[in-house]
Formats: sequence, C-alpha cells, structure tokens
Amino acid sequence: MKRLLAALMFFTRLPLWRICEVPATYFKRVVPLWPLAGWLTGGIMAGVLWLAAQVFPLSVAWILAVISRLLLTGCLHEDGLADFCDGFGGGTSRERVLSIMKDSHIGTYGVIGLVVYFLLLTQVSHLGLETLLPIVVVADAWSKACAAHIICFLPYCRKAEEAKIQTIYDRMTWAEWLLCIVSGLIPALLLMPHTLLPALMAPIAVCALLMLLMKHRIGGYTGDCCGATFLLAELSFYLVALAIIHNS
Repeated sequence: MKRLLAALMFFTRLPLWRICEVPATYFKRVVPLWPLAGWLTGGIMAGVLWLAAQVFPLSVAWILAVISRLLLTGCLHEDGLADFCDGFGGGTSRERVLSIMKDSHIGTYGVIGLVVYFLLLTQVSHLGLETLLPIVVVADAWSKACAAHIICFLPYCRKAEEAKIQTIYDRMTWAEWLLCIVSGLIPALLLMPHTLLPALMAPIAVCALLMLLMKHRIGGYTGDCCGATFLLAELSFYLVALAIIHNS
C-alpha cells in the first residue's frame, strides 16, 4: 500500500502525504506502478471530458480534460518534455545535453516542442466523444507502461545527488514488470474498440526509438526523458487512432 501511495504522491499532486508518511526508499520503486497512476489520471480526464461535453463543444471539452490532468500532475511530464526538447535540440555533446536539461529555464526548442505537442493533442477531439471517452484511460495507462521500460533498458545518467528528486529508480523485477504490463493492458482489454487495437503498437515503437536516441546521445536516461517518452508515446497512440478512424 505504501508503494502505491508513493507512486500517487510522485505522479500526482494529491495531498496523500497527509494520510501517511512514506519512507524515501519506496520512491525508488514507483515506476512499475506508473500505469496504475494512469488509471487515476486517465479516469479523471474521462470524467471531466464527459461532464464538459454536456455543456461545451467537444473541442472545448477535450481541452478542459487535458487541463485537468495538467493540474492533477503539476505539469510533471510536460516539464520533462520541454527540458528534453531543449537538451536534445540544443546540446552538441553528452555533457551539454545533460546540463541544458538540468537548467530550469525553458529555451526555444522547449517552447516549440510544447507548442507542437499541444497543437497535435487538441486534434484528438476529432475521435468523437463515444470513442474518446473509453480510450483516454487506455492511452494514459498503456503509454506509461511502455515508457516505464526505460529503467529496464538504460542506466540513469546522473548521480543520485544530481537528480532533481535525489532518487534513482531501481530496475524492475520480473514480478514488477508483469504488474506494469498487465496494469497497462487491462484498460485496453476492457474498454478499447477492437478496430483501434493496432494503435497499441505505436507507443511501443516510439519508446524503442527514443531509447535508442537516448543511448546514442547521452548513454542513458534522466527523469525528464521519462516524462517526454510518456507524452510522445501517448500522442503517437492518439495519432494512429485518428488515422485508423479517418481512413475507415
């Protein structure tokens, strides 16, 4: 239970620290529970989407749903995407990439990366309410399950004392890996239309490509890389789903 609380504390801004004090060691093993946090964040997005769609056009309702996750997570992953774009866009060496990503200021690449990301994300409303409601949870949980594999295939690039959260994640055990995969797939098996199942392959491909890029450029990953990988994997899921529906 404390591991789940640690995951929800880390991946959301819910004030769960008022319920129970969780030792720092639990935060080293939160990544396998990332998809379970996706059940919560995706579920809240779906709820906000449905409620807002009763009052507003779907395009507005979708933006409000996205905002609800930004508030719930404190823009944790979006901050990672901005730093990732700045570092990999402006850095010419491993040391420079890591230095730029650690800088709290946002640069040109980070701004452009976020603008392009949100421009594409707003187009997801074209899926339609009936399709979008169930797959919001699917996209969130499955993309986090795929992104979580970074800690299995790549080493952490910094020392613990240099990390933003002063923590280096432990690699998954087989039991944790199974939990991660199953919790990421359950929403897809229960909620996803069978016609959109090919979209599940997109996050796998994107995560694999990004991990190859990280290995080549910096020899591992950082926390910013994790957040960026999740968002880009999730976006790829939505874009493939859009392509399937558009061409059907």
